[in-house]
Amino acid sequence: MSTKDYLEKDYYKVLGVPKTASADEIKQSYRKLARKYHPDANKGDRKAEERFKEISEAYNTLSDEKRRKEYDDARSLFGGGGFRVPGTGGRPGTASPGAPGGFGGFDLGDLFGGAGTEAGGGRIGDLLGGMFGNRGGGPQTRPRRGADVETEVTLSFSQAVDGVTIPLNLTGEGPCPVCHGTGARAGTVPKVCPTCEGSGQSNRNNGNFAFSEPCRTCRGRGLVVEDPCPSCSGSGHATSTRTIQARIPAGVADGQRIKLRGKGAPGERGGATGDLYVRVHVTPHPVFGRSGGNLTVTVPVTVPEAALGSEIKVPAHRGAPVTVRIPAGTPNGRTFRVRGKGVRRPDGTYGDLLVTVDVMVPKNVSTKGRKALEDLREATAGEDPREELLLRAKET
Repeated sequence: MSTKDYLEKDYYKVLGVPKTASADEIKQSYRKLARKYHPDANKGDRKAEERFKEISEAYNTLSDEKRRKEYDDARSLFGGGGFRVPGTGGRPGTASPGAPGGFGGFDLGDLFGGAGTEAGGGRIGDLLGGMFGNRGGGPQTRPRRGADVETEVTLSFSQAVDGVTIPLNLTGEGPCPVCHGTGARAGTVPKVCPTCEGSGQSNRNNGNFAFSEPCRTCRGRGLVVEDPCPSCSGSGHATSTRTIQARIPAGVADGQRIKLRGKGAPGERGGATGDLYVRVHVTPHPVFGRSGGNLTVTVPVTVPEAALGSEIKVPAHRGAPVTVRIPAGTPNGRTFRVRGKGVRRPDGTYGDLLVTVDVMVPKNVSTKGRKALEDLREATAGEDPREELLLRAKET
């Protein structure tokens, strides 16, 4: 991660959207870029991996309304070049740049104190002492919740209707498996910063008022790593791929976003795991359709069946075909309801199967059939189905 601090990062530029972009525009741009730079599609490409991290970091902030507002407010106050975080040059013995949530080698949660709104993996709250209610005090070792993760999956029509458990391969950042997230070489531990005594803050007097700024020694973390882990270079984090079994509930609809609690990125320092959001895409079925909790199907019937009435077999999504009674004189397009043959609802009940009849006019008529149709025409000669239509047209 760049040594520029959080306030100098232009997340809108990372996602290629204007500052006025809507939530949908941000989401669409993120999906496009994430697919392009995803590690699975760029095996061994370190630059693509870093780009994917930047895109994910930007989306995690801009996709959340509260985080985005906090980010915009912070950049408005300090992002114009009037405020810069000191100590970003780095030196041996300090925490390494690149720690997720650290934003340039220090922890934003530590930089801004402890109060405020969660954003970018940290908590934005207090920068100027007293101005934002800085609480201060103590090493910055509080737990941090893991980031939420979003992915997409394509299901068959039947999987969406009945529910399914599928494996999902997720790539993201987590604790380094070598140092277990400490950033220090095995057998060693990070030390409390001797300069700020673990607070991560130093006070500076600037004329008529004093304000807090990140400690130059530890760059706001409150801890220094004297002997960095060789695997993660002291960041405490590493990119890994994991497979989880995701349960997609029955009745999920195309485009629906499913929340799987506790399946996101791991937390830090004992913090809770984030959530996983799965955007579901459903492939169409050649026979059945969906209308909310109901299944739909269009069934062809012959002219005699519609005119004289009949009992017909209709396919069901589950089990054997069902029998539907067609009354005499059924018009084209009429819909019949078969109870309990639709989509399973969250309460365990089922929707219905909606059967729409499509009266089929024969293309090839035998001599006997033509005679029967002519007899039918003579028998109904006194009926004009368009009479009412013509009268209503004159009224208007």
